[in-house]
Amino acid sequence: MKRIVAHNQKIEIIEDEIPQIEGKPSYILVKTLYSVISPGTELTILSNSENKQVHLGYSAMGEVVECGSKITDVKKGDLVACYGAPYVHHDEYLLVPSTLYAKVPESVDPKEAALGGLGAIAIHALRIANLQFGETAVIVGLGVLGQLIAKIAHAAAYNVIAYDLHKSRVDMLQGESIKAYSTVEEMEEAIRIETKSRGADAVLLCAGGKRSPLTQECLKWIRNKGKAVIVGDVEPDFPRELMFAKEAELLISRAGGPGRYDHVYEKEAIDYPYEYVRWTEGRNVEEYIRLVKERRVDVQPFITEVIEFNQAPQEFEKLFNKESTTLTKLICFK
Repeated sequence: MKRIVAHNQKIEIIEDEIPQIEGKPSYILVKTLYSVISPGTELTILSNSENKQVHLGYSAMGEVVECGSKITDVKKGDLVACYGAPYVHHDEYLLVPSTLYAKVPESVDPKEAALGGLGAIAIHALRIANLQFGETAVIVGLGVLGQLIAKIAHAAAYNVIAYDLHKSRVDMLQGESIKAYSTVEEMEEAIRIETKSRGADAVLLCAGGKRSPLTQECLKWIRNKGKAVIVGDVEPDFPRELMFAKEAELLISRAGGPGRYDHVYEKEAIDYPYEYVRWTEGRNVEEYIRLVKERRVDVQPFITEVIEFNQAPQEFEKLFNKESTTLTKLICFK
């Protein structure tokens, strides 16, 4: 099979063996149809690939071609959304544990389903924020992840205020009646009006860049005892004086939910008890699929750019050299 890797800050397509399901009763073998490029994460990996070969990708969908003996919820021929490296990459075939996929119904566009991993990350970020119905969430940074968080928060009837310095990204949300702004001044005025000068309940930082000036500023936008949630690749460099004065909570949202990086949950495919861990990363993927199926969120704007598998090196190069500002691209394996 073919797979896409980063090597010496270049993208290569290599040949590898198709993974075998033998001896893995709780796994499925998937023929990939679409995988999603996540520019923020993958360009960072590409930048750090000097003298080593690194696999790329973590969100995809495809058709089940073989099931382990313990698999009962899907069968050969079903479509599934899959999430999580090292099981999900830009590979022709994926060997995925039962805890990291969700069945895709016929009414869901396969390209929408490919965003399942990103959807799980967005959903988990909002769960970490632990907002109540009607509270105000400020989303800072409107890449594909920030866009998804804003849309899902809006669907949940939170009072959403979004910001990005790129007006084109702001315009994508304003078309859905979400309050979005391309200047900090406009955003701050919206927070003042919407909260009667009390401040937002939470700010979710989805902006890229290790040292963002907005990290210092965001505590000014939350209420006393409000929350700052780090979602993007941001250093938690917050001014102590403001944190102390407001008794602010600093929270980290780690990937798609409970289970991520847990050897037992992922590799051994042993799920957490439903009654004790309600929303695992796998169940968050399922929830994303439900939201799309019921048209609670519109992800069509994110799936307009589909590239052929063999075009991937050139497309990554455009992203790496900042010749493309697209939110995401889908790789087609058909």
